[in-house]
Amino acid sequence: MGKHHKRKKRTPVTAPADDRTDPAAPAPLRAKDYARQLRELHVELVHLQEWVKREGQKVCIVFEGRDTAGKGGTIKAITERVSPRVFRVVALAAPTEREKSQMYVQRYVPHFPAAGEVVIWDRSWYNRAGVERVMGFCTEEQAEGFLAIVPLFERAMVESGIRLIKYWLEVSPDEQTRRLTSRIDDGRKTWKLTPMDLLSYGRWDDYTRARDEMFEATSTDWAPWHVAHSDDKRRARLNVIRHLLSEIPYAREPRDPVSLPRRRRIGGMVARDYSSLVIPETA
Repeated sequence: MGKHHKRKKRTPVTAPADDRTDPAAPAPLRAKDYARQLRELHVELVHLQEWVKREGQKVCIVFEGRDTAGKGGTIKAITERVSPRVFRVVALAAPTEREKSQMYVQRYVPHFPAAGEVVIWDRSWYNRAGVERVMGFCTEEQAEGFLAIVPLFERAMVESGIRLIKYWLEVSPDEQTRRLTSRIDDGRKTWKLTPMDLLSYGRWDDYTRARDEMFEATSTDWAPWHVAHSDDKRRARLNVIRHLLSEIPYAREPRDPVSLPRRRRIGGMVARDYSSLVIPETA
């Protein structure tokens, strides 16, 4: 089963008491600087990918946070230049009636990584500690039972060889308002503004209470929470990727020199006319 882990809890993870934007925060990162730094980190993520495949590692990365915290954009930044056969994103829909009758964590387990895989969760089993608890989709007894059992569940994951890394993206109330407002009339974002988002918007303090209790109960030595402030999306993405790379002891593998082979002479074959299949060039 691997190394035995003590059940000692870590010091509770907390965000600033009032969750407000930090007035001393640095200026927004310029697009050019962001692109340069992200390119360098993408190279390291490719090295991580090759190490995971080579060593048969199993990595599980959880992203949680309030609506508009930037989970999707951060995940996209991580996966943009790696293989979807290695880095797999899981974003489960609401449970079916059949799944509701199962043990709560049952529908998540089939998506856990096998050797050579990295699974990234865009929301996870922590739905029970967050939206389900706040919005009344589970009873208080069910939520408390979840918080009591999930450290043991995650210890079993870790002892099975899974590297479990959990992130909470922290957005301020003012920035959340700005982002939700921007979705109302932007045709590219209207799908991201759901009735549940609107209902959740008015329950900031309820979510804060749920978050704090979740940290207190589930930030353990074997699976601690890591908080990333995400009012500046670009900085948050870079900070998360750098931290992720620091959490996994991957090693670079030297590459053999690569050169293209000689191509056979072109023109010896007459291609068929497929002009009727070509789409209109409108750009």
